[in-house]
Amino acid sequence: MKYEKIIQNLIHNGYKVSYFEESGEAARYITDNVKGTTVGFGDSATLESMNLAELLSKNNTVIDPSTYSGAEFNEVGKRALLTDVFLTSVNGASETGELVNIDGTGNRVAGSLFGHKKIYFVFGTNKIEPTLEKAVWRARNIAAPQNAIRLGYNTPCAVKGDRCYDCSSAERICNTLNIHL
Repeated sequence: MKYEKIIQNLIHNGYKVSYFEESGEAARYITDNVKGTTVGFGDSATLESMNLAELLSKNNTVIDPSTYSGAEFNEVGKRALLTDVFLTSVNGASETGELVNIDGTGNRVAGSLFGHKKIYFVFGTNKIEPTLEKAVWRARNIAAPQNAIRLGYNTPCAVKGDRCYDCSSAERICNTLNIHL
């Protein structure tokens, strides 16, 4: 299997890993295994593309801050931190078994660290890099600019769309870097 190395290293690091060829298979797995509970979401283009909030809302109470902005985003994001299940993605993953997230407000990182009965990290193979160093590079120079553009920010990385400029913009999307070992 092409992804055996990362799967084995994530398992070694204490994660339960499920691999799917297609995102629809992953969505079915999650909806089959998450029922009758509260589900919080970290702001994630991956999860949005899979339509997971809508799918899970059929059998769960879903709290998804991604459709809000400003103070409402913060309030809904806080409520998402109090759910039994939390779903998020990653900005980079290393074949050596580390998961990397960069966050502007901290809601995704906070939700991935503590308090939930179960946390799902859902990510595509496009986010896998050979080393931790390259996974961090990907998070900063590919994922962060893409997210800043998606969110309509006016940061140097969004304006130029090519890399992190380690800016001090008020809209800076790189306020927190977290590595799950």
